[in-house]
Amino acid sequence: MRFDEAYSGNVFIASHPNYDDAQVVIYGMPMDFTVSYRPGSRFGPKRIREVSIGLEEYSPYLDRELKEVKYFDAGDIPLPFGNPEKSIKMISEFVGKILKDGKFPFGLGGEHLVTWPIIREMYKKYPDLVVFHFDAHADLRTDYEGEPLSHATPIRKVVELIGGKNVYQFGIRSGLKEEFEFAKENINFYPFEVLEPVKKVLPDVKGRPIYITIDIDVHDPAFAPGTGTLESGGITSKEMLATIQEISKAKLNIVGADIVEVAPIYDSADQTAILASKLIREMLLGFAFPLSE
Repeated sequence: MRFDEAYSGNVFIASHPNYDDAQVVIYGMPMDFTVSYRPGSRFGPKRIREVSIGLEEYSPYLDRELKEVKYFDAGDIPLPFGNPEKSIKMISEFVGKILKDGKFPFGLGGEHLVTWPIIREMYKKYPDLVVFHFDAHADLRTDYEGEPLSHATPIRKVVELIGGKNVYQFGIRSGLKEEFEFAKENINFYPFEVLEPVKKVLPDVKGRPIYITIDIDVHDPAFAPGTGTLESGGITSKEMLATIQEISKAKLNIVGADIVEVAPIYDSADQTAILASKLIREMLLGFAFPLSE
């Protein structure tokens, strides 16, 4: 595995050229092999990088600039098309290397199943790990039509690994009745809303290592139409930006993050990829490099 150069040519705006002295590693996971409706999220990482060129490097929300931080974009992991088992293994190995080197992993999906091997590696390093999950869908099924490796199952796997009381779900508005019942009984479950529940729980997780995973479909389709499984009734982009700002101001111990399920083929205006790239900018500035006291 090489880290002296990116796997692919295009990189996220203002990416640092050197892996060794970077504090954050951005990497893509072009996988959409298990989706139940519309494929296409394997093209998300590439398009997010391409549209990032339109970003300003300055965040007026956090009063910081990307030039203040060092992050290396390793490009996309060359996952074998149609082979989720091998892809999961490769993601695990990749993230394990990043963590061993003491860096902050920032993943770009790809379908949401890619989050499962990441959190499994994070848990090895941080046994008291907390997971914040932002999504339209609960992702708590044990299988999807008999298949346990599915974009509908990653958070159930996470719960079984780290315990439901260490998982916080926000914005959920779709799933089986059984998933909602399981969530209410076993998880810190905040359906439909995002900003106010996050404000409420921040004091409870102060000091603990936190991994944040954002499925872009937590947003209403009006703000993020380019995704595989649309679900009306979601949050606004403004609300998610405000949520990131609240988490940033709380100066929590964020140890990794990802954004998944951007499928650019369904969004000719690129508003979904543009939203994702802006969220990444804010997360880089606020999560990976916490604001000073």
